[in-house]
Amino acid sequence: MSYYHGNETGMSVGLLPDPYYWWEAGAMFDLMIQYWYYTGDDTYNDVVTQGLLAQISDDKDFMPTNQTKTEGNDDQAFWAFAAMSAAELNFPDPPAKQPSWLALAQAVFNEQAHRWDTTRCGGGLRWQIFTWNKGYEYKNSISNGGFFQLAARLARYTGNQTYADWAEKTWDWMETTPLITKQYNIYDGADMSNNCTQPIELQWTYNVGTFLMGAANLYNYTNGNDTWRTRTTGLLKGAQLFFPQQFGGNIMQEVACEPQVSCNNDQPSFKAYLSRWMAATTQMAPFTTQDIMPKLQASAQGAAKQCSGAPNGGNTCGRTWNTATWDGKQGVGEEMSALSIIQSNLISKVAAPVTAVKGGTSKGNPSAGAGSNTNPTPADPILTRKVTMGDKAGAGILTALVLGGLLGSTWWISFGN
Repeated sequence: MSYYHGNETGMSVGLLPDPYYWWEAGAMFDLMIQYWYYTGDDTYNDVVTQGLLAQISDDKDFMPTNQTKTEGNDDQAFWAFAAMSAAELNFPDPPAKQPSWLALAQAVFNEQAHRWDTTRCGGGLRWQIFTWNKGYEYKNSISNGGFFQLAARLARYTGNQTYADWAEKTWDWMETTPLITKQYNIYDGADMSNNCTQPIELQWTYNVGTFLMGAANLYNYTNGNDTWRTRTTGLLKGAQLFFPQQFGGNIMQEVACEPQVSCNNDQPSFKAYLSRWMAATTQMAPFTTQDIMPKLQASAQGAAKQCSGAPNGGNTCGRTWNTATWDGKQGVGEEMSALSIIQSNLISKVAAPVTAVKGGTSKGNPSAGAGSNTNPTPADPILTRKVTMGDKAGAGILTALVLGGLLGSTWWISFGN
């Protein structure tokens, strides 16, 4: 935690330094909630709470004034995932005057449901929220998959069928497009200019992962509905693409960029999310455990090898889990992915996520976010004010030191017995 400077004078609480974008900080806090859940170590809880609450707006949603110039639906979803994890895992509640974790997730759901767009492609969410941002004319799988997952998890936690209906609606819409195939391949997205008929056929771990997480939650919510069992099984088969047979079929790889050594600053973190969501799937749909656990175990072994061998004994992790020595890559995404896959091997040691009627303490607000202005005009002062150094300042990397301790404490999971 000595690398975290978000609570120091002049720094922006809850943000990672350049070149990392806002959404990845939300994903990082989600990862640290899971770290607490798996280990019981509450060292970082106050910092996580502070970081999450610093990125809400006056409307009690994840639309902070320092991000509304560029925020996309997928970005907002990752912060909602963190709030949803906090509710499901009984992470300590925020101070009394702050919105609850559940209410923050509900606010994002309500705002995104309001953005459902039928002008072209028959429905779905656009990638971007604001008309002037590049990508506004693109409907992508991670935005729609994020909304799908959030709705599914809210349905399970609250028992409210409306959320399940929206999840079903999102799945049905995806099936009307070429973004999901009969083989459960999930493509990146499609441009609205051709009515979403020509997909960008890149496949990423987090796209199939977010749909897998949503489908497994709906399987659980529906008490084992055959349709959601079939879809969960299909998505798990679709995810096999990211476990190449040339490396034994169980070691995760970001196939769209790792082999070409072309991953950008975002993409090294994607494996963190598939790792997390595959582990959670074993809780929501236990019939998947036999297929998933060998992949989590073998990938954790590979990640651990990438977390040793850095110059001068540096505590950093590489990217390519299928190689035995550190590959020279390092960054927030690599650290997050390694921590996520390693701690996911503890999934059988922890209790299942709670619900509102089974152990949950986070109290919701079904109307949260309903009155927010999520589409301000260009004249809005939020959008025209000068960017300050505080906006650009980072919060630091939480996982750098945590990973070293966790590697030692969980080594037996990957290598014992």
